[in-house]
Order: sequence, then structure tokens, then C-alpha cells
Amino acid sequence: MPRRKRLYDKTWKIDSRFGNPLVGHFVGMIMWDGKKTVAEDIIYDAFEIIRERTKKGGLNIFEQAIKNVSPLLELKSRRVGGANFQVPVPVSGERRQMLAMRWIRDVCRKKKGKPMAERLADELLDASNKMGLAMKKREDVHRMAEANKAFAHFA
Repeated sequence: MPRRKRLYDKTWKIDSRFGNPLVGHFVGMIMWDGKKTVAEDIIYDAFEIIRERTKKGGLNIFEQAIKNVSPLLELKSRRVGGANFQVPVPVSGERRQMLAMRWIRDVCRKKKGKPMAERLADELLDASNKMGLAMKKREDVHRMAEANKAFAHFA
């Protein structure tokens, strides 16, 4: 068995407004070129837009969206006897959140025409209602895992 890299505990700074480590992590993911205040402004503006539209807290919608988009299974490539198989494996808790936040961020970055805060607010609202492109990505991953269930014994 080949050696694996040593895993270090990743601690994310809590965000300044809510004191929530999940939001702090998301700030780090949205950040570009080390511009943390810009990333925080985008997220806090998105939460404000959500609050205006729904009369609910942006933080609650954010946490609900992350929970809805988090995948239960993912596919890992395994090489067995000269052939590559996509093997479905369960996803651990921290990685689930990581993938959910990554998918939401990527969907927001792909959309054009609106400010980033509005795109983020739209996607978070959609994801909290189990709609939107990030949810579609989750469904696609689950569908692929279901289709490759026959290879689960390679895990």
C-alpha cells in the first residue's frame, strides 16, 4: 500500500459578522487574489438581498442551501486490471460541505450579467428550495453513483 500524505486539521477563521466558521470558510472560497474584504462584502450583501426578498435570515438560508446541496455519494476512479472504474464511495461530513460550497461558488462564477452578490443570493435561495444548478450537479453525481453501483465492491 503506498503511503498517503499526512492529513492536517484544517481550521477556518470564523467570520467577523456572524462568528460562524462555515461562513468564514465560504469567505475563503469566494476570495480572489487575497481580497478578503471584497469576498466578505459579496457574502454579506447576498445575505442582505436574501433577507429583503424572504424576510428570513440570510445565514439560515445559507446553512439550508449547504445542507441541501451536500452530496451523500461521490465517484472515485479506481484502476483495476488495466481498466478504470468509477467507484461510488460515501462522502464524509467535512468533504460534503466542501463540495457543496464549491459547487455553489462555481455556479455563481459561471453566470454572467449580474453582480456576484445577486448571483450568490439567487443560487442560495434556489438551493435552499432544492432547485438551481448546484442541486442539479448534486443530482447528476448521485445518478452517476447509482449507475456505477455495480463497481462498489472495488471500494
